[in-house]
Amino acid sequence: MSKLVILNQGMTGRTFELNIERTTVGRVEDNTFQIADGSVSSHHAEIILRGSEIVIKDLNSTNGTFINNEKISETVLKPGQTLRFGQVELKIDDGASVAAPAPAPVGAAPFGAAAPAPAAPKKTGEGTMIIPRGVSLEQLEQGGARAPGFDTKNTGFSKKTNKVNTYFIIGGIIVSLVIVGLILYALTQVKSK
Repeated sequence: MSKLVILNQGMTGRTFELNIERTTVGRVEDNTFQIADGSVSSHHAEIILRGSEIVIKDLNSTNGTFINNEKISETVLKPGQTLRFGQVELKIDDGASVAAPAPAPVGAAPFGAAAPAPAAPKKTGEGTMIIPRGVSLEQLEQGGARAPGFDTKNTGFSKKTNKVNTYFIIGGIIVSLVIVGLILYALTQVKSK
């Protein structure tokens, strides 16, 4: 049974078995294979099993789907190739070990032939956001215990006084008293007539 193995640091070794005909890959939980990484689109790609072939289809993702650093829209994934969703790299593990190509012996190239260019270094996902899921056994054992040094009694915060509010309240009381006084004066004038 083939499975995808994540190669990124922090998610290294996380695997997903390809045992159903259609697998959706993306950042949100409704995908069959969820990869909680900021560079992966919410519905990034689809993996379709067609006999012994594994077909990868990009679902118009923002950061693209790549096989061996070449952007693809739909293609067959073969053992030994590197698959990348955004900045998350994966490899296919079909249970058989994939032998690395043997290096060419020194002097194997004919005289005057150009040596192959060195491979470009792989980019690392510096902006990769890893979202941890679940809790550790230690956190469960602590229960509702607070972290050491967390003091709820002496927070160091004090009530802020706002002079504008104080002046506004005093002004409102004075205006109210003046209005009540004018109403009383007007009533006494009406009664005296």
